[in-house]
Amino acid sequence: MSLRQPFTLLLFASLTAPATGQSLRLDAPDEIRTLLTPYLSDAAPGRRRLEGQLADILATEGYFSPQFSFDAPASGDGDTLPLRIDPGPRTVIGSVSLAVDGEIPPKQRSALDAAWRLPVGTPFRQADWNAAKQDILARLLAHDYADARLLDSRAEIDPDARRAELHAHYATGPRYRFGPLAVDGLQRFPSSLLARYQRVVREGEPYTEEALGTLQATLQATPYFATVQARLDREAAVITDDGSVTAPVRVTVRERPAHRVGFGGGASSNTGARVEANYHTPDLFGQAWAFDTGLRLEQKRQVAFADVFLPPDAKQRRHSIGAMAEATDIQGLRTERYAIGAQSVQERGRLEQRLSLNWQEEQRWPDGSTPVLSHALVPNVMWTWRELDHPLDPRTGTVLQVQVGGGSKAVLSDQNFVRSHGRWQQYIELGRRKQLALRGELGYTLADSREQIPQDYLFRTGGTGSVRGYAYQSLGVREGSAVVGGRYLAVASAEATHWLDDVWGIAAFIDAGDAVDSLKDARLAVGYGLGARWRSPAGPIGVDLGYGQRTEKFQLHFSLAIPF
Repeated sequence: MSLRQPFTLLLFASLTAPATGQSLRLDAPDEIRTLLTPYLSDAAPGRRRLEGQLADILATEGYFSPQFSFDAPASGDGDTLPLRIDPGPRTVIGSVSLAVDGEIPPKQRSALDAAWRLPVGTPFRQADWNAAKQDILARLLAHDYADARLLDSRAEIDPDARRAELHAHYATGPRYRFGPLAVDGLQRFPSSLLARYQRVVREGEPYTEEALGTLQATLQATPYFATVQARLDREAAVITDDGSVTAPVRVTVRERPAHRVGFGGGASSNTGARVEANYHTPDLFGQAWAFDTGLRLEQKRQVAFADVFLPPDAKQRRHSIGAMAEATDIQGLRTERYAIGAQSVQERGRLEQRLSLNWQEEQRWPDGSTPVLSHALVPNVMWTWRELDHPLDPRTGTVLQVQVGGGSKAVLSDQNFVRSHGRWQQYIELGRRKQLALRGELGYTLADSREQIPQDYLFRTGGTGSVRGYAYQSLGVREGSAVVGGRYLAVASAEATHWLDDVWGIAAFIDAGDAVDSLKDARLAVGYGLGARWRSPAGPIGVDLGYGQRTEKFQLHFSLAIPF
């Protein structure tokens, strides 16, 4: 007669041979030996107890009829006791009964059945059985049913038939809808500030766990709050006329300090060592305007800036204004630049749009050539589309960026020009530890001449993030003994990374590119080399040694490799 019994997970102690001083040598299939080896130790249970514990462990993998036999030790090997294990046939899923109490739409119920992880015919494993039950519960909790629970579950095992019958019984509870926003912890800011960020959690909409998480992440990313917790306040829920339940969305916040001063230092292979100081307040003039100002001193670049960021408006546009002063000394070109501008940023799903208007005055001194003073008032639009599996450490996905801007002599510019620029980055996963990253960049400034166009609207390349194997911005147009920007840009890159473990990796790359003032002068500079990668909390950090074919020299690069 078949033995039918509910099956439960046991916790196991380490195991060893049934005689003190003897160690076990397992004679079993590789999969079984790998499974049991971690449980062997120097303790000494009896033979019957040992067989029982091994049988319990094998049962978690679906082997319910194992056979054990202890062989005589080989001559001269008395300290080792051979144990032969025949696991027997593996139990497979024979039937699945998935019961759900509550009003659930047929489409959602069909989706639950389709998502079940242990279909008929698959091997029974205790870990998979536990994961399958929790997955269905998580799916119920994620949409509409915040009170969903697992009422009962059992796995009936028939060892003779090698068959497992699975039963899982759930209750959905009532369907929830989002109620009004209730905020705790505000001191300086009004609750209406949070409403400006309430894009996905709208009163009356069906509850989803994803929307609640998005609200929390959005508020956490603002300059106003140090911590944010968002939850559905089910204790304050009310039943509506259609039988659903409406519950307030309770958000608990801790505001950031009213004033924050920071100091730092670092180094870049592009611009050298740096020190910096900055000041931040999230509540300028008591208007919830975020104000950032700072000074950064690098070996090749010095900049002072001040920016004011306004909360999003009714259309979720984020406006800002700013001013900066910058001095650089790179590849024989010294510049001083003063700029003011305004910007508006709006996100529509994966697409981000930036509209800006900037005015700048630039004075440049190329070594061995005549100084040039230029002015430009430039309206610019930039679109960035991202589809990545992770924003900081992507393994698959695409980033596209296109921007167009220009200036006119009729409106505060010294030269008529239109600048267009595009970038593309592709991440391809080649295996669990292998990855290919491709990058391309094209730019063109339409103008009669590059003269009196500020360097921001021309192109130089070379260095980390562009063409490795060459110094920062060393690829461009020669003017005297300096390298200045040209009207054309082309860059291409391919990089293969092999991760040795979850933290460290090695990479090989080849880059090619150049910036010129005429297409007849185009001649791509090629660089290639090897690098090391470290997955830091802020994203992958890379150190590369590149060789430039044009210069026949090696160049060291290091960077934080975050997608643009």
